[in-house]
Amino acid sequence: MNPVLQLSVHDWLSLFSHFASLSLLAVGGAITTAPDMHRYLVDETHWLSESQFTSSIALAQSAPGPNILFVALMGFNVGLNAAAGLGGGWFSAALASLGVLLAMLGIMLPSSILTYTATRWAHQHRDKLGIRAFKSGMAPIVIALLLSTAWLLTISHNQPARDWPLYVLTAVTTLVVWRTRVHMLWLIGLGALLGGLGWV
Repeated sequence: MNPVLQLSVHDWLSLFSHFASLSLLAVGGAITTAPDMHRYLVDETHWLSESQFTSSIALAQSAPGPNILFVALMGFNVGLNAAAGLGGGWFSAALASLGVLLAMLGIMLPSSILTYTATRWAHQHRDKLGIRAFKSGMAPIVIALLLSTAWLLTISHNQPARDWPLYVLTAVTTLVVWRTRVHMLWLIGLGALLGGLGWV
């Protein structure tokens, strides 16, 4: 269990502003900014442990609904750590809720406003060469950001002798997605089944 965090009003505002700045950099979705979230929440401020960070992402990715929920889980865990865990009753619930609110408002508000404004403008100018070139140029950036997130999650295990089945499963899944039209839900279900059986 983490020690009680002494978070000031400035710290809570920093949490909001950091997620707000990442919101404007989240090309390809919020998951692409996970490496910087890790740097800020785990390495720099120590508001989250390594396991809390990776568990937040894993739980949100496996749950139904939008994968942006991992940001809510991170905010929730920051609030719980500030309240010394679940044992604080209503105080723990209040700080966890505050963490969720600030993290989600930070990650959603700026990008939503920017997306709405830019989409309207781009739709009006969709035939211009610059708009088409911009859309084409963003694809490699999104792929690189997703790869950096995958790398961050991979090195958190750091036990290749034990985790080799995960690497094999990842490689096979990547090939299946790339070369076939198998729906992603089947692959997620297969991964869950293999994990449930203890094979990976």
